[in-house]
Amino acid sequence: MNALRSGVVKTVSLDRERDIASARYAVSKVCDELGARALRKVRFVTAVSEVARNCVDHGGGGWLDIEILRKPTRIGVRCIDEGAGIPNIEEAMRDGFTTAGSMGKGLGGARRLVDIFEISNRPSGGLEVRLVSAL
Repeated sequence: MNALRSGVVKTVSLDRERDIASARYAVSKVCDELGARALRKVRFVTAVSEVARNCVDHGGGGWLDIEILRKPTRIGVRCIDEGAGIPNIEEAMRDGFTTAGSMGKGLGGARRLVDIFEISNRPSGGLEVRLVSAL
């Protein structure tokens, strides 16, 4: 996310199930304020929801920063969890991979819904996921 930044406009705590809805609402509101096209907004909010759910369900909670990026105007999200990270990120991104008995499409699906998707284990522990979408 090397674009010129307007900065973080909202931070959402992700500690429990209801925080996922709060993240969706906050991202949706910023998309509306920026005049995002309907389909772009739905795709981005869905991707954010998947990443936020992963943070709450598997990462021990964390937070999500919503950023406005300029030239061209885009929205970005950085989600950081407090878990142990993912031992094999490449495998975790593959459709069908699951540690929770789900369909295993969350992270891979989120990647397909946005323009930029970056995922990495943090040296201090936990996982960092960055999403960016043009509006």
